[in-house]
Amino acid sequence: MATIDADAHVVESDRTWEYLDPADRAYRPQIVHPEGSGVAYWLIDGKIRGFVRSVITAQQFAELEGRAGRRMETPAETREAENVPARLHHMDELGIDVQVLYPTIFIEQVADKAEVEIALCKSYNRWLADIWSQSHNRLRWACVVPTEAPEEAVAQIEFGRRNGACAVYMRSIENGRLLHDPHFDPIYERAQALDMAIGVHIANGTPWLIDLLSQRNGGGTFWKFRLASVGAFHSVIMNGLMERFPKLRMGFLEASSQWLPYVLKDLRRRLPAQGRTLPDNPLKEYRLYVSCQTDDDVPYLLGYAGEDNLVIGTDYGHQDQSTEIEALRNLRESGGLDERAYAKITDANARALYGL
Repeated sequence: MATIDADAHVVESDRTWEYLDPADRAYRPQIVHPEGSGVAYWLIDGKIRGFVRSVITAQQFAELEGRAGRRMETPAETREAENVPARLHHMDELGIDVQVLYPTIFIEQVADKAEVEIALCKSYNRWLADIWSQSHNRLRWACVVPTEAPEEAVAQIEFGRRNGACAVYMRSIENGRLLHDPHFDPIYERAQALDMAIGVHIANGTPWLIDLLSQRNGGGTFWKFRLASVGAFHSVIMNGLMERFPKLRMGFLEASSQWLPYVLKDLRRRLPAQGRTLPDNPLKEYRLYVSCQTDDDVPYLLGYAGEDNLVIGTDYGHQDQSTEIEALRNLRESGGLDERAYAKITDANARALYGL
């Protein structure tokens, strides 16, 4: 049995953009440090686009971990993949055989102009291909694609498939479009043909909606990212996306799994109005996978998700409420699962999702 971390991260650095084409170097993101702020930001195409890294004191970090009740620390050289052997060594210490890497800055829209987004996607994907080439196939990854340029998106999917990518990263809402929009059909068609999953990470690529859901909202990312992912899951089934692409696999990551009973109940009531019924095991029937967290009631949720469609990730590289770098180990110790269910969640199900 192997152990597969279905949702880990790499944190972009200046090195990420060294892979830009010479003609695209004018689009290179710059790091800015606002005076008096402990946070650095990416400046892309004239706009602040997201955190580079948060600068917090050791005491603040210890307090954050204490409230969370879990380890979150990762060395800069491993979370930014500057030292791939060190990252692999840390994975060995954590008992993890394979990590599937997701981006950080691409959790929101990175550019207004298609040509800038294309350039940044290409550079990021080349960077990840380089990381994978040093990892003995242990650092697999989700390629990022410019969703407003479907032909270039397909080209990036093909590049990723040749260079260790096992998924295509998509946000829950992409520039005002929901995931079942036919605009994305070329992406789904190519991913399906190349046996690659669609990895729907908590994210939102629609700036005006993020601005709206951030107003005086003490819930942080809950509404703009997490609930967007839950809604995307619902609409994928409601609009028959997985029936249109009968071999496509899709994972919903980092939103926990505790919402599944509510959503499936709602679908069971709604679908008859379309002359449809929800299958007895909808996740398996539709090839949908959901990442759980160790504080989810996983034994209870298996009654809704089935034993073949839950996975787990550490959120390695981040420092937020979803991060638990020992999640796979902790699930064994506190998850209330038998060995069969544990092996499915930490190995077989992730292997099936990503085609590993």
